[in-house]
Amino acid sequence: MMDQEDLIGHLPDSIAARVKSARMVKNRAVVVMDASGLSGSQRKDIEQAATDILGALDDVGEVRVAMMGDRIRRRIVAIGSGKGGVGKSTLTTNLAVALQKMGHKVGIVDADIYGPSQPKLLGNEGAKPEAEGEKLIPVPSKYGVPVLSMGFLVKPTPALAWRGPMAGNALSQLIDAEWGDVDLLLVDLPPGTGDVQLSMLQKHKPDGAVIVSTPQDLALIDAARAGQLFEAGDVPIIGLVENMAGYQCPHCGELSDPFGKGGVERVAQGVDMPFLGRIPLALPIREGGDAGVPPAAVEGEGGAAFGKIAQEIASWLND
Repeated sequence: MMDQEDLIGHLPDSIAARVKSARMVKNRAVVVMDASGLSGSQRKDIEQAATDILGALDDVGEVRVAMMGDRIRRRIVAIGSGKGGVGKSTLTTNLAVALQKMGHKVGIVDADIYGPSQPKLLGNEGAKPEAEGEKLIPVPSKYGVPVLSMGFLVKPTPALAWRGPMAGNALSQLIDAEWGDVDLLLVDLPPGTGDVQLSMLQKHKPDGAVIVSTPQDLALIDAARAGQLFEAGDVPIIGLVENMAGYQCPHCGELSDPFGKGGVERVAQGVDMPFLGRIPLALPIREGGDAGVPPAAVEGEGGAAFGKIAQEIASWLND
């Protein structure tokens, strides 16, 4: 197996001079570089060059490059809901993909300990994260978004029967992983306002939160509770998202609103919170989730809707 000297020896002098460490983890080359004084485009060019050169070596199946200059400030955005089944995990996946396409270094923490969905949604079911010392290494996805989920660590059955402290410890392991140069973590929270949410507020306070709900009154009541929890923890609400907002019949094209219309926007106006946008109840979104192909990664109505909301979040982060 190649050592640090072997890996560095294949790089041009201008790039090799910036290497702080290089090692092989099984068939993965992990390289840490000093990016001090480089512009964003220069960092990207050097990272791509190192990836291309090392990735072409026979013994290297994957390359991970972490550009370490000024200390990375990793921001956390929680994606929450008051109840299950409102599309929170799908929203998280597609926002991450859309933000990554916009140039952000995004990772996903699937904090739904009892019902993880991200491996299915990102199409990397069956993957197993490796460890570096006491820290987990996130699992890559073909969409450029690394992820950690309990879905990688436990079998689908039987159901987990963990008490609160165990769930809280699992969340810490996922968030405190070796995320490299990821500077934005989207945390896909379980529904409700339970132990995982409380553990996060105490140990890993988010920079902001996005609340997702369907338009009907019952879902809105629970969404309001989720918002109150974040406000009580002094976590800013970035905004509210209305999911399953309008259905277009694939045969006749007629629009209908089986879950109501505009409820989330009315709530946002009533409590003076930003309304980030609507996601339609569309067959391609469901099919993409089942197939592990996020609509935000392809052209289409669903992808555009997620992209607009991602732009709103990016603007909030840049303020």
